[in-house]
Amino acid sequence: MYKGKKIVVVLPAYNAALTLEKTYNEIPFDLVDEVILCDDASSDNTSTLAASIGIKHVIVHEKNKGYGGNQKSLYNKALELGGDIVIMLHPDYQYTPKLIPTMINIIGEELYPVVLGSRIIGKGALKGGMPVYKYIANRFLTLTQNLLVNYKLSEYHTGYRAFSREVLTAINFEQNSDDFVFDNEMLSQIIYAGFDIGEVSCPTKYFEEASSINLKRSTIYGLGVLRVSVQHFFQRIGLAKFRMYQKE
Repeated sequence: MYKGKKIVVVLPAYNAALTLEKTYNEIPFDLVDEVILCDDASSDNTSTLAASIGIKHVIVHEKNKGYGGNQKSLYNKALELGGDIVIMLHPDYQYTPKLIPTMINIIGEELYPVVLGSRIIGKGALKGGMPVYKYIANRFLTLTQNLLVNYKLSEYHTGYRAFSREVLTAINFEQNSDDFVFDNEMLSQIIYAGFDIGEVSCPTKYFEEASSINLKRSTIYGLGVLRVSVQHFFQRIGLAKFRMYQKE
């Protein structure tokens, strides 16, 4: 708990057995009340390991639903459990759990209802081993997004995110893609709904066991990001209406 607010950490997992325990052991359980892991039809023993190390809430998808589909299951479960602050942490150890207290504090003190762990503030991305082509694509897409959605973030592509309950219940995340572009659709919804977003500098690690998408998937993701940004622009200036911005 943090000042009476229930803290839930959600772990979107796919073949995370090699790094899950190390990630889990660094979660600050003096603040975190619940941990939920969703195993998106892994081919390794991710779900079995999760239960064995003490994760009480393990969701298993019998068929792979994708990164966005994984998050939908996690956020719905976090809300069901009464989470007031929900932090998404990748169990591949790319992002350090040691920033969780900072993210909780920012939301818990009502400074921002959303916090992103940014790899771009400072030199964390390249220093941590981000491929140069991904760094360049990140900078290009972020500049384009800032212009089209009329906001300013250092990056839209981090997988380290924290949300207040108010945000998760205000946006229609169920309408979003089940693929990687889910993350960008969610930020677009949050910005369109008028919520402010804070950022904290986050070191990151790229290594063999860490999750990463290949060049083909990265290209598909980038095109999806541009589509979302253009949709946001047309929605913002009143030239079109898209269902993802309507709360059902």
